[in-house]
Amino acid sequence: MDYIITTLENMLGQTAFASLSLGNFAMIAVACFFMYLAIAKQYEPLLLLPISFGMLLVNIYPPIMEEGGLLYYFFKLDEWTILPSLIFLGVGALTDFGPLIANPKSFLLGASAQFGVFGAYILAMLLGFNTAAAAAIAIIGGADGPTSIFLAMKLGQSDIMGAIAVAAYSYMALVPIIQPPIMKALTTKEERAIKMSQLRPVSKKERILFPIVVTIVVCTLLPSTTPLIGMLMLGNLFRESGVVRQLTETASNALMYIVVIFLGTSVGATTSAEAFLKWDTIKIVVLGLLAFCIATAAGVIFGKIMCRLSGGKINPLIGAAGVSAVPMSARVAQKVGAEEDPTNFLLMHAMGPNVAGVIGTAVAAGVFMAIFGV
Repeated sequence: MDYIITTLENMLGQTAFASLSLGNFAMIAVACFFMYLAIAKQYEPLLLLPISFGMLLVNIYPPIMEEGGLLYYFFKLDEWTILPSLIFLGVGALTDFGPLIANPKSFLLGASAQFGVFGAYILAMLLGFNTAAAAAIAIIGGADGPTSIFLAMKLGQSDIMGAIAVAAYSYMALVPIIQPPIMKALTTKEERAIKMSQLRPVSKKERILFPIVVTIVVCTLLPSTTPLIGMLMLGNLFRESGVVRQLTETASNALMYIVVIFLGTSVGATTSAEAFLKWDTIKIVVLGLLAFCIATAAGVIFGKIMCRLSGGKINPLIGAAGVSAVPMSARVAQKVGAEEDPTNFLLMHAMGPNVAGVIGTAVAAGVFMAIFGV
């Protein structure tokens, strides 16, 4: 009988129930909620599903993120900024830069959205974060997960990287919920219904020269952005050159999805209850939301200014796409515009600011790295 009791006690001691805390159960509930949003509501499932499952795994079995655990090695690729850079390679190979080339004024909308980043930087310092942590938190306003991870690692903020990454990716996934109320509050029905003229055709020479010129200009001015900007432009050069179809397909499909699995699960696995359920985490999540809202509002307001200056030829909704959540925020601009007029097609116009936002957020990260001498 003693043998049976001892055996049962040993078996019970090996189950997760023996070590789970209330915090773990709370994070498991959050993970299940995110999985519900990803599966039932289809809120960017490619991002949210691996993140939520990584969150689930680490709160059931914390050693999976300790040295020797599977996700520990995935996370090392984040720390070394390999995965964020490879994500940019895939984004470049997937994305048509033509709308930005056809309408260079879109750069202004992408730049205006960076007000959210620098506004959150000031707020974070006012809330007691040191300057490097404030910069890493502020970049969430760009709604760019890879750049958020990249900057946090470069500034030595690995202790808050999990909260930053989860906030950034969560807001990217929740763009369809967060942005529309802000867009509608700042625009009139007449503005939302504005139809924009068709973009001019972009020649193949322009498409090939654009990633080369941007790489030379941006990486010369801000060399620290080279891993991100360089990979983004290399992926686009693959796409537009027309001579490396196999590399384009690999970068935009197989490689991209493999990296998303590694990145998503490892980011989710940084949210163990012990590391995540802290007052600083709450402040980071709130600051990230404020940064994203300010960025969206700034983009729309600048879009309204451009609308006035153009004599009503620019729909202000495309300014909301200045955050770098590609292509989610561009789709939201299309959706909100179509609600006022189903024949209004804003997607390609919104892709210009959207691509500009990717470049703008990477540049903002480069500015922070230059400030801190990284």
